[in-house]
Amino acid sequence: MNKLLLASAAALALSLTTVSPALAGEAEAMKWVNDEFQPSSLSKDDQMKEMQWFINAAKPYAGMEINVLSETIPTHEYESKTLAKAFEEITGIKVNHQLLGEGEVVQAVQTQMQTNRNLYDAYINDSDLIGTHSRLQLAVNLSDWMAGEGKSVTNPGLDLDDFIGRSFTTGPDGKLYQLPDQQFANLYWFRKDWFDREDLKEKFKAKYGYELGVPVNWSAYEDIAEFFSNDVKEIDGVRIYGHMDYGKRAPDLGWRMTDAWLSMAGAGSKGLPNGRPIDEWGIRMEEGSCNPQGASVVRGGGTNGPAAVYAIRKWDEWLRKYAPPGAADYDFYQSLPALSQGNVAQQVFWYTAFTASMVAPKSAGNNTVDDAGKPLWRMAPSPHGPYWEKGQKLGYQDVGSWTLFKSTPVDRRQAAWLYAQFVTSKTVDVKKSQVGLTFIRDSTVNHESFTERAPNLGGLVEFYRSPDRVQWTPTGVNVPDYPKLAQLWWQNIGDVNSGAFTPQEAMDRLAGEMDQVMGRMQRADEANNTYGGCGPRLNEPKDPADWIGKGGAKAKLANEKPQGETINYDELVKSWSQ
Repeated sequence: MNKLLLASAAALALSLTTVSPALAGEAEAMKWVNDEFQPSSLSKDDQMKEMQWFINAAKPYAGMEINVLSETIPTHEYESKTLAKAFEEITGIKVNHQLLGEGEVVQAVQTQMQTNRNLYDAYINDSDLIGTHSRLQLAVNLSDWMAGEGKSVTNPGLDLDDFIGRSFTTGPDGKLYQLPDQQFANLYWFRKDWFDREDLKEKFKAKYGYELGVPVNWSAYEDIAEFFSNDVKEIDGVRIYGHMDYGKRAPDLGWRMTDAWLSMAGAGSKGLPNGRPIDEWGIRMEEGSCNPQGASVVRGGGTNGPAAVYAIRKWDEWLRKYAPPGAADYDFYQSLPALSQGNVAQQVFWYTAFTASMVAPKSAGNNTVDDAGKPLWRMAPSPHGPYWEKGQKLGYQDVGSWTLFKSTPVDRRQAAWLYAQFVTSKTVDVKKSQVGLTFIRDSTVNHESFTERAPNLGGLVEFYRSPDRVQWTPTGVNVPDYPKLAQLWWQNIGDVNSGAFTPQEAMDRLAGEMDQVMGRMQRADEANNTYGGCGPRLNEPKDPADWIGKGGAKAKLANEKPQGETINYDELVKSWSQ
């Protein structure tokens, strides 16, 4: 009898061991859905159906340990600390989600591409590299992957049409190369409480002849910067400034400029998501072609054209004249949180990725919210320079996107693809977006929880629901090799900040160096098909007069400071809803 009982107990234990992984996955999924993944655009039943798909799809990879890399922003911190743990408990796949600075991520991506060694199994890599990935043929073409080797691990509920940045991660061949994970824009930021003060409005109008409001053009931005820095000077006993920016000689200074600063001035051509033939970097590539033809004016580009030089001159001038002391020595990571000190009236170029920190309470040292935690500031569309024309892009959106490389073994790539889909799934995306405020899905942007939260987010929700959103786009396909070309920018722009070069001298040198690098790419492509036939094919140099104002760079304007123009913020938001 005892032997029979023991045998039955052993059989029962064996049966529990056999089924426990599935039961544990379902139980853990239910726990995460109930306790963490709320709110969601899916019902709890549909969330569990999606999680059940992940449990089943992950079975062949249970026990595997994979490594992924992304930059350090709140969205990725949430993924690394919370979603990676949830994914392991639900699927049995352990994910080491490492966080580094953006420059280090780009370096790791470049190293894996150059060495063909598998450093990481997947990267959250800016869509700015779409021109690189679609040409070098080292990244996985996700369109073909999802129909082939990745089919069994592609979520039927992925819903690619729901991703608002999909056009930015699509190559010239129409194929998807990256899957958006987080998305944020650079917008105009201002202290609405100060702009609404009747005494300041009266003083501003008396001096400039128009209303104090959201600047539509750079002339108004400059007037407002001058007004707060040199006329108002002090509010509530605090010395204030009319502008904030950064100028430290570091890689992020280059991104400050390639993130569409030239296009905001109006340097590029019309067209969205990127101008053709001239993009926001000043690189020329004709419509219907995949071959860049040059950056310099003498080759038909615009990197050292009048509008680009104007853009760099204004950046340097405003930084010196209107920003707080020391701003010229700030980097990206120092300047943006510095706004929370509460001594700046406006910033022309502010990344919405920092919204989460800018809505922190006063108790956390944030002086830009009231006692109830409501923002005293708002974000609005960026003002444009005098060279800008309707139909051009007006600003930049960063779209950090999952990228797989062919150098990663297929099974590890499949497991990483599961994780990439998990952290972007409808089950988790609304909650992830509530934490990081970096929207990637239409279903999330329009979720009722963000309608409720919108008044506390300073215009972020209104902007992402507005028709204007499409004018903010990432670096596009004109840039043939982002890592090689991006590093040239910060070194040359840094020489302007230091005073070693004038804006014209720096941009002439930058354009020439870009052409030299693209010339090497052209030779590699012609000899070895390195860029799949889509490498540069540089135009022969011609007299600048043959290009400027004649299909190349825009001609210099006689008046680069037209009348300032502003718009009332509340009226602007109303126009979006209409």
